[in-house]
Amino acid sequence: MVEEGKPAPDFELTSDSGESVRLSDLRGKPVVLYFYPKDDTPGCTAQACGIRDTYGEFQREGAVVLGVSPDDEQSHVKFRDKYELPFTLLADEGHQVADRYGVWGEKKYMGKTYWGVERSTFVIDEDGNVKRVMHKVKPDTHADEVLATLRS
Repeated sequence: MVEEGKPAPDFELTSDSGESVRLSDLRGKPVVLYFYPKDDTPGCTAQACGIRDTYGEFQREGAVVLGVSPDDEQSHVKFRDKYELPFTLLADEGHQVADRYGVWGEKKYMGKTYWGVERSTFVIDEDGNVKRVMHKVKPDTHADEVLATLRS
């Protein structure tokens, strides 16, 4: 499990722009790494648009925002363009990064059991250490909670 105060596990994933993003290359800036289940679903859209609507505040804090889901790059491009998202979305198709961060697991919805991403956020400080772990975040209040952490 990823713990507060410990180094964030490094990874490299492909972004919605087709570029490779490595967490360790972002040292020197705080990183908001948020895992979400699926592009263009109600909760995930509310969460992404909440960040979009307060993105100027994330920029003022110097933060890099990275959204991660098991969707592929094409799905991310459609999602980003449809909602004019100003931050990077990363494709974790094999859910290896979600596994490393402990957010891939069994879920239940409407009596069905399946495997998927638990909506979670990791705020990583400038030195690459986990400042805050947030599990089962609420899409509607997510952006404000993350901003409060960045400012603390």
